[in-house]
Amino acid sequence: MSGRLLRLACTATMAAQVALAPMSAAAAPDPGRSVSKLLTDLQGLYRQTEQATETYNATAEKLTAQRAEVRRLDGELTKARMALRGSREDAGRLARQQYQNSSNFSVYVRVLLARDPQQALDEGHVIGRVAGERAATLDRLTGAEKRADALARSARKALDTQLTLAERQKKQRDDVTKRLSEVERLLASLTPEQQTEMSRLEQDGVTEAQRRLIDAGTLGDDDRPASAEGGQAVRYALAQIGKPYRWGAVGPASFDCSGLTSRAWARAGTPIPRTSQEQWARLPHVPLNSLRPGDLVIYFPEATHVALYLGDGKVVQAPRTGETIKISPIAANPVLGAVRPDAAPRRL
Repeated sequence: MSGRLLRLACTATMAAQVALAPMSAAAAPDPGRSVSKLLTDLQGLYRQTEQATETYNATAEKLTAQRAEVRRLDGELTKARMALRGSREDAGRLARQQYQNSSNFSVYVRVLLARDPQQALDEGHVIGRVAGERAATLDRLTGAEKRADALARSARKALDTQLTLAERQKKQRDDVTKRLSEVERLLASLTPEQQTEMSRLEQDGVTEAQRRLIDAGTLGDDDRPASAEGGQAVRYALAQIGKPYRWGAVGPASFDCSGLTSRAWARAGTPIPRTSQEQWARLPHVPLNSLRPGDLVIYFPEATHVALYLGDGKVVQAPRTGETIKISPIAANPVLGAVRPDAAPRRL
């Protein structure tokens, strides 16, 4: 996390600062602890917001796929109903023919009474063939009715699922908005002194985490080159530096964390899952000491944040609301692990 997370606090009102005064006064004997607690609270809110964002993104992906399924089923149902109409027309035509050519004599009686039994047998074959055609027509009609009914049920079920997903997405969007409001309220309540102190504590925390990671040899020798696709993904991500973070966004004007990584790898010719949680769940894992540029670094136990590795202990990421896409130390957030998109089978 960077010291720029507090830029929104510059819009804090004097009333908000006054409201905070009792808390500041109570913390006066140990201001460092108070600011540290504020930083922890703020980081927790950002983490919750990002988790809500990734949940929203997952539902949005499911909703997009479900809408496509509804369109497909609607198209299939239209074709099935046209086929059913044709089968009914064929069945009606056969019914009229049967009524017009009805006879009380069976084929066998006609053979027995015929002056020319061979001709009667030949006529019997024709009659049998016609009967077979009638049976086939009725089979087609029955099959068309069953298929149309089944498709109608599937289409109704798919539409119900779509409506359920749309309602779930709306609730999740409201949840993200609510959490962002909580972040903004906390930022607006900070005094300039608290802003400065929180920025320092935040940067010190990142620096210490990065030092521990490097001293432990977790990143290995870090001289592995990127694959061709990984290099393309890196170049795309670097070209987005300075663009704003916006939750739910996949470019080109703005991105959220997984929107950036998924778009970068899609531009490299390797489509990957949309969300950081799905990227962690479905892409091949690689140890941190085997990282190469283009790999994805996943953060937090819930896999709710992701960045793209650049090499030399750095990542490019879309951090969070209020910040822009930037290069950061790999330890800018608690690392969960890493995945390699171009080691995955192309079945996503």
